[in-house]
Amino acid sequence: MGLFDSLKNQAREAVRDTVQNMGNKTESIVFPVVPNTYEGFAALPQAAMRTPFETAAMTVVALCVYPHAPETSIQMLNFLRGPRLLNGQELSFIRDRFRTKDYVPRSYFSGATPQNDYTPQQPYTIRVMADHNSFLNQGFAKLFIPSGGADSPRPIQLRQAKDGKWYLWEQFLLTDIRQPESANPWA
Repeated sequence: MGLFDSLKNQAREAVRDTVQNMGNKTESIVFPVVPNTYEGFAALPQAAMRTPFETAAMTVVALCVYPHAPETSIQMLNFLRGPRLLNGQELSFIRDRFRTKDYVPRSYFSGATPQNDYTPQQPYTIRVMADHNSFLNQGFAKLFIPSGGADSPRPIQLRQAKDGKWYLWEQFLLTDIRQPESANPWA
């Protein structure tokens, strides 16, 4: 075995140890308030994006702002995406999803269910979960956020940059969930 083989094996073992330590982990990210300004958003401690769990939770907060201030929400999402800004197709998708379903992002907060029209409990808490496959690709994390209106948690993918921060890479948080009872004619 040569020098480079030994280094490669050491790197593989380090990645495997990291994956084993991070797998099947749940973090609860708590927000005292959901800010409605970009400045308030950027001032949150989680805006340091030290972990993929923080960035995932911050994505939910940014999406919650969209129904009231779309431009501010987009600015927040672009902050989370770092050097990879939202493109026209992504902006169109977000705009389309919020035409009739502005309650979807609220469903990711603890206590928000169809029965209470997705009203979250305070303090505002978002559970973010990792499984044994979450950190298989170096520099990427695929995490999951449970919704009070869905049977399975929704995935979100994050990417770590050279600066050590975890940036939003791709989110699947705006998929359909159960309607709030107030909007359901059959409830």
